Amino acid sequence: MERGAETGVGRTRRLAELVDLIARHARPDQTTRIDGVLASAETRVGEPTPSRSGTVMALIAQGAKRIALGDRTYEYRQGQYLVASVDLPITGHYVEASAETPALGFGLVIRPAVVATLLLEERPSQRPAVSALGVADASEAMIDAAVRMLTLIERPADREVLAPMIEREILWYLLNGPMGPAMRQIAMTDSGLTQISRAVRWITDNYDQPLRVQELAGMCGMSVSSFHRNFLAVTAFSPLQFQKQVRLQQSRLLLLSGAGDVATTGFRVGYDSASQFSREYRRHFGLPPGRDAARLRAQTDS
Repeated sequence: MERGAETGVGRTRRLAELVDLIARHARPDQTTRIDGVLASAETRVGEPTPSRSGTVMALIAQGAKRIALGDRTYEYRQGQYLVASVDLPITGHYVEASAETPALGFGLVIRPAVVATLLLEERPSQRPAVSALGVADASEAMIDAAVRMLTLIERPADREVLAPMIEREILWYLLNGPMGPAMRQIAMTDSGLTQISRAVRWITDNYDQPLRVQELAGMCGMSVSSFHRNFLAVTAFSPLQFQKQVRLQQSRLLLLSGAGDVATTGFRVGYDSASQFSREYRRHFGLPPGRDAARLRAQTDS
C-alpha cells in the first residue's frame, strides 16, 4: 500500500475513534471535564441561529455545519476545522445531522497566552489584519491529538500533566496550518487582528452606547481609514454594522427572557426609535420582535 493510502486509512480510523469519544462524552452545554475542551452532539439540522463564535478551534468529526458572518459563508464538514480568532456575532446551523447520524464536534478554546508561548522564537511585528474566521482540512496528526485529548476525560490521573501538552500540540498544528497567520496575530499585541479585537470587545461591552469611530480608531492606534479597512477585513462588518449585530442579538435574549416589552428592550440596547428597532429586528430575524420572542419561547417549552 502506498504511503498516501496509508495516511488516508489512518486519518479515517482516527476520525472513527473521535466520533466514538464525542458521542460518549458530549453534554448539552458542550463542556467536558477538561477546561477549555468542548464536545458537541446535535441530532437535527435546525434553522440558522444567531450566536457568538467565541475564540475557538472547532473540528467536525461527523456531519456538517454552516456559519455566516456578514456576507461571508463558511461550511465545514467531517475532517475539517474552523478557527475563530475573534469573538464575533455569527449565524450558524448544522446542515447534516439526524438522530441516527448526529453531527459531532470537538472544540478547543484558544488562549492567547498559550499561543504566545509557542511564538517566543518569533519577533512580533506589525502585520495587516486577516479574517477572524477560516476553514481548513485537519491533518491526521491533529485528529490524533484530539482523540488523545478526549481519552484523558476517562484518565483523571493523567489529565493535569498531559492535557496542557496536547493543547500546545493542537495549537502548534494550527499555527503551522492554513490558519497560521490568524493564529500568530492572536498572540501579538501590536498585530492588526489584536488591535481590532480591542475595538470588538469595546463595542460588545458597550453596545448600548453611541459609537464614535474616531475614538475607537485612536484606541487601536490607527487612522480612521485604516481602522475601517482592518475592521472590515477581520469581522466582515463596518463598525456600525457590527454594533447593530450585537444590539439585535442582545435584544433577542432580553425579549426571550421576558425582561421588558418591545419598546423598552429597544431603548435598553441603544435604539432611540422603537419603530427603527422593530424594523431592523424584523429585517434581521424575519419576524417582528414580539412574534419572534413568542415563537422562541414556544419552541423552548415544547
